[in-house]
Amino acid sequence: DVLKTQHGVFRIAEPPHELLLECGEKLGPIDIDWESYGELNAEKNNAILVCHALTGDSHVAGKADPKDPKTGWWDPMVGPGKPLDTNKYFIICSNILGGCSGTTGPSSINPRTGQPYAMTLPTVTIKDMVNCQKELVEKKFGIKKLLSVIGGSIGGMQVLKWAVLYPELVESIIPLSTTAKLTPQAIAFNKIGRRAIMLDPKWNNGSYYKDQPELDGLALARMVAHITYLSEEGMRQKFGRDSRDHSIFELNDSFEVEHYLDHQGYSFIKRFDANSYIYLSKAMDIFDLSRNYDSIEAALKRINAKVLTITFTSDWLFPPFQTEELVEILQKNDVDIEYHKLESPKGHDAFLIEYKLINPIITSFLQRVERKS
Repeated sequence: DVLKTQHGVFRIAEPPHELLLECGEKLGPIDIDWESYGELNAEKNNAILVCHALTGDSHVAGKADPKDPKTGWWDPMVGPGKPLDTNKYFIICSNILGGCSGTTGPSSINPRTGQPYAMTLPTVTIKDMVNCQKELVEKKFGIKKLLSVIGGSIGGMQVLKWAVLYPELVESIIPLSTTAKLTPQAIAFNKIGRRAIMLDPKWNNGSYYKDQPELDGLALARMVAHITYLSEEGMRQKFGRDSRDHSIFELNDSFEVEHYLDHQGYSFIKRFDANSYIYLSKAMDIFDLSRNYDSIEAALKRINAKVLTITFTSDWLFPPFQTEELVEILQKNDVDIEYHKLESPKGHDAFLIEYKLINPIITSFLQRVERKS
C-alpha cells in the first residue's frame, strides 16, 4: 500500500477579519502549514486530527522527499495497517500557531512592516492553536465532526482543549503523556530554556533573522529539555557512566551522556527557531484547562467525547497522577473513558518511542469508536 500524502498552506484571518487571540490582540493573516494522509470519505466522517509536540511539524509520516533519510516524526503510527490506518482514516496534521515550519510564527514576515515578527508577535496560547486548527478542518476540508483528535505532550494539551472548547466537533480524543496544567517544576525548566536563549548575545532581543546565527542558547535550552524528556532509569540504561577513550579528568565531554546532549542541542538549532521555542514553551506554561471555567470539574463537564488516555510510569515531566486526576473526574461524569498507565523506562518521550505498547491500544480504541459512531 502507498501512503497517499498531500501538503499545503491554508490562509485564514485575512484582514479585516483577523483572529482574536486569547491575550486580547488580533493577528492576521495567518498561514497554516498542513499535511494529510489517506482519503476523506464522502460522508467526511473518517477524519483524525494529529496534534504535534513542542518541536514537531505537520510532517507526521513517510518521507517529505525520496532522498530524505528520515521519515515523519510519528511514522510508526500513521499509514496503511498502522493504528492511524490511512486505508480507513483521513489523517490531518498542521504546524501549530507560533511554530517555525510553515505556520505563522515569530520568523514569519509581518505584512505591515515587511520584517519578521520576531518578538512583536502577540503571545499565543493552546486555545489560539486549536482555533486555527478548527478553521483548517472546517474551511479547508469541510469537516463537521472529527472522528478523533490525538496528540502527546503539548499536543495532548491541544487535544484536551478541543474536547472542552468544541465538544460537538469531536467523536473521540486520545491525549497521551499530557496534563491540564504544568507543574511548577515543569514551568521552572521551561524558564531556564527561555533564559538560556535570551542570554545569548546573538539572540539580539529576538532580532537575529538577518544574520541567521546558530544560537548556543537554543542548544542549551534543548539540552535542558532533553533531560526532562528522559528518566533517571532510562539514562542509566542508555548511557550508564560510560566515557569516551580520553581521560575522565578532562573538564569537557568525557561521558557518553554529555556527547548525547551536545548532539541533541546542536543538531536541533539547525532546524528550529529560537523565538518559536520561547513562544511555544510559554504557551505550555500558561495553559490551564480550567481557565474561564469555575473549576477543572466544570471544564471537564463539557467533554462528551469517548476518551483514551495513556501515561507512562517514568514520565516525571507530565507525571501520571496529573492524568489520573482527570480520569477520576471524567469517570464521575460517566464519560466513556479508557486509561492505561504503561510500564516504561523511556520517560516523557515514551509516547514517541514505545510503539509496541501503545499501537495495539490505539488501534483497538479507534475500532471501537468506529463501531459506535
